[in-house]
Amino acid sequence: MNSYRYLIGLLIFVFVIILSSCGRSTAVSIPQEEQTVMQGDTVRIANDSLDYEIIIIEPGFNTWLISQLPRGVRSQAAMDIVNDRKVIEYNLRVNQPLRFDPQLYPFPIDYDSRTDYGYEVTYLLFNYFNFFEQRYNQRL
Repeated sequence: MNSYRYLIGLLIFVFVIILSSCGRSTAVSIPQEEQTVMQGDTVRIANDSLDYEIIIIEPGFNTWLISQLPRGVRSQAAMDIVNDRKVIEYNLRVNQPLRFDPQLYPFPIDYDSRTDYGYEVTYLLFNYFNFFEQRYNQRL
């Protein structure tokens, strides 16, 4: 069981948004063929011309994501508000390993609320937090 929880922690680490946004605050449109690559339970969004990516490796996430509201139903602004709050709470829990399971919260998420990461990254982060809360019975 401990190795499973460690794996979860490692997967969350990989999920941690690798964002280094060089001060960009404008939206960048990503061509559809470059937006999302899914293999098994890995979702990766990246573009060589951009300075950020999101990688989610979590068993069951893709199957769960299909059952959620489709892209375009929620606005990016609404999801950004939720993501901003949940990233803060998540990172607070990372810094309190005696209070919160460090295997669930192993690494902070590098996220700047002033940066526009685009709809796709916002959508996946928003849904990952919902997935994380449901799967691990957490409330961020």
